[in-house]
Formats: sequence, structure tokens, C-alpha cells
Amino acid sequence: MDKTDGSIQTDLFDSLLVGRQIRFARTAADLTLDDLSERVGRSAPFLSQLENGKKEVSLRLLNELATALDVPARDLLDSTPPTRRDELEIAVELAQRDPLYQGFGLGKFKPSAKIPDIALEHIVKLYDELRGRSVPNIVTREEARIANAELRTEMRKRGNYFGEIERLARDAVGAIGYSKSGALSQGDIDDLAKYLGFTIHRSQTVPPSVRSLTDLRHKRIYIAQRDALDNIGARSVILQTLGTFALGHRPPKDFTEFLHQRVETNYFAGAALLPEVALVPALQKAKEARDLSIQDMKDVYSVSFEMAAHRFTNLATEHLGLKVHFVRSDEEGIIWKAYENNDVPFPRNSVGAIEGQRLCREWGTRQAFHSADKFAIHYQYTDTDDGTWWCGTHVEAGRDPLSAITVGVKFDDAKHFRGHGTDRHSVSRCPDGNCCRRPSDALAARWDSYALPSVRPNSHVLAAMPVETIPGVDVAEMYEFLERNAPRG
Repeated sequence: MDKTDGSIQTDLFDSLLVGRQIRFARTAADLTLDDLSERVGRSAPFLSQLENGKKEVSLRLLNELATALDVPARDLLDSTPPTRRDELEIAVELAQRDPLYQGFGLGKFKPSAKIPDIALEHIVKLYDELRGRSVPNIVTREEARIANAELRTEMRKRGNYFGEIERLARDAVGAIGYSKSGALSQGDIDDLAKYLGFTIHRSQTVPPSVRSLTDLRHKRIYIAQRDALDNIGARSVILQTLGTFALGHRPPKDFTEFLHQRVETNYFAGAALLPEVALVPALQKAKEARDLSIQDMKDVYSVSFEMAAHRFTNLATEHLGLKVHFVRSDEEGIIWKAYENNDVPFPRNSVGAIEGQRLCREWGTRQAFHSADKFAIHYQYTDTDDGTWWCGTHVEAGRDPLSAITVGVKFDDAKHFRGHGTDRHSVSRCPDGNCCRRPSDALAARWDSYALPSVRPNSHVLAAMPVETIPGVDVAEMYEFLERNAPRG
């Protein structure tokens, strides 16, 4: 610090901070600016500028102020803002001095006492995000799909098996005395949370923009207790949340890291809900009996069909020697999630991305929607130019939009699965336009120039990926909930 003029600080932050410490001490002493002015022989307007960081304080004046306020001089030099409000006001003032902020041409903003803390929280958070994104960092759909394609390549190389996460989950469920049979109970989930240092709290008032909300200060995980989140879904959400801490995740630096973390937390949840130590022997036995079934996994471990299907892909190559594919799509055949290490001919765009592409209408994943009982398991063989694949598809009720979950293998491996004797058979020649991408010549001749559709807008196709730190979350509502529910005393 430059002391040539008797001043004890020249930095703007120091000036603001010392000024707030003086104001805090003055208010605590129940003194007005005029009262303090009389005690130290300086004008009230000068002291006001001092408290607002517009004037620097000399060492001599600092000692005089400390004496007048009956506090140690070191208290006025404390590097910690005296209150959260002071910290926010200092941060807002510093933000407005930044040329990046000033580039918006906004008028001077003074955080008067009428401005609530939450408004200042928002300004500070927005500025922090702005400062971290001085070059625009919007993730487009295409960039997101490239990241997805790169991640899928890594998963394919590993056979979708993450041994380190398996061990972490095995240690966790072992620590709570898991008996190696059947589903984890609600009590087991609570014990697992305690093992990782958290408690679970179910509430009807968890903000609707989140599935769970973690209070890191008090180590509480709040879970929504609504009809929309059934027990199966709640268990999965809790374990995904716990996975974040078990895996030691930090806030992701970019979208690619975000994707990796999401895959890892989902994997942890699956490995805890369907433990490898119990599931693998059962799968090996079912394979020998030619009776492998995703539905059985769903029923025995009380998970969703999608969770069971994901979990099967984790273990099938590593423990059963089977290469598989998985896909989740909607009724229009648009792929939402996909994985394969068996060379199934998924449609891909120019960068190799699968998500957002449309499946052939002849594939079982789409045919399931047109079954006599579309909520029963739909087994089917499909011939392609690259070979024949067998698959089992389940349309999960309760989703909006409805989703079909498919697990499949090459023809030679179908014999290990329940449903391999199906007589459903189709032929796909996609991406050949004569398969299902173009109408027949007769239909085209009849209807060309006589059809005018009004296309349903698909906002998810047009929108860029969200750039918020927590996409889609109402931060104010989240903080208010945590404040209401935090333990007192």
C-alpha cells in the first residue's frame, strides 16, 4: 500500500471495505454522521464520502475514528465485510466500475435500503457470469451434439463400463449392509445418504423447477413429494444427487464436462440401485437359460425400464460378452438418447451425432407405438443392409411425450433373450429414400401441390442450449425455500 500521503489504502475495494466497516461501527454505536463529525472534527459530508469509499482514510484519522467509535483500529481494517448486505453492495459498486459492465450504457445504480438483498444477489451473479463470459459462450444444438458424439465414442471404447464408479457404488451400498438381493428400500436410501454425510427431507413445497435441492450448509437434500415424482423416480433422483458428492464433482467448466458429470451421476445411481454384486450372477444365470429380460430387472429392483435398460448396457459387454444398443425415442422417431457398441446403423448427421435424428419407421422402436398393446414389450427382428438386429422395446407410460426404450443385439446374440422367438420381422433400407423417407410415386402423383401442412413448432430444435449456471431454475425461489427450511438455532 502506498503511504506517501499518509493514506493507508489506495485500492478501490479497500476504500469501500474500510468505509463499510466505519459505517457498521457508527451504526452499532447509535451515532449519526453529525454525531461522529463533532467527535473527530470532520464534516458530515466528508464522512459520508468516506463511508461510501469515495475518500481514502489516513492512519491518523483511522485512529481518531476508532477512538470516537470505541472500537479497535484493526476492526476498521478487517478484510471481511461486516454483513452480507455490505458484501453485496461492495460487489455491485465494483461491478459498475468494470468497463465490461459500463459497455451496456446503463445509468448509475445505487443500492438504496429499499432494494432487497435478493435483487443485489441477482446483479452480482449476473455480473460474475458476464465477467466469465466476456466472449460469448452459447452452446448451440450442433455443438452439443458434437459433444454428445465425442462422449459416446468414449463410452463405446469402454463398453459403457466404468469400473471406478462400480467400486465406489459397491463400497457405498456395502457400508449400509446391503444384503445382495432385491431392491434398496427407502430406509437403505436414507442410510446411504447418511453414509455420505447428508439427510433426506421430503417436502410438498420444493420449487417446481427442480427435482431435488441440496442445502450444502446443513447437508440436507430436499426431494419433491408430489404425485408427479413417484417413489421409483424419487429414489433415482436422490441417488443421482448423492452421486455428485460421492464422485467429487465440481461446477463444470464447459458443456462437455457437464455431459460427463451427468453420465457419471446417472451411472452411480444405477450402480447403487442395481448393484453389480447382486445383478451380475442373476444376469449370467438368465443368459444360460436364454431368458435375459430388462423387464425382470425393472421389477426385481423397482426401477424404471429406462434405468434397467441403461444398467444392462453397463454390464452386458463386461460380464456377459454381449455387444448391445440402447435408444430412447419419441413417437415421431426422434432420438433423445442412444448408445451402441454393436455397429447398429443409427442415423447420424454430418458430425456423427445421433441425438435429434429420426429413426426408420420399420425399426421396432417406432413399430412399438403401433402395436395392438403398445405398453407391452414389443420384440422384433429388423433386416438392414448391415445385417439383422433383434430388439425389445417398451413404451413408458406417464412420460410427456411418450418415450420408447429399446435394447437390442445382433441376430446371433438374440437367442440369449426372452422374446427371441418372436415372428415380428421387418426390413429397413434407410437412409435409402425409397424405404420410408419419401412417399410412393403413386401417392406423390396424387397429392403433389394438393397438401399444405401447418408445421408444429419444435422449440427444442431452434433454441440454443441454455447458458445459465443452473439452466431453468428459479434461483430466487430456490434460495427462499432453503431459507424457510434451514434449521434454526
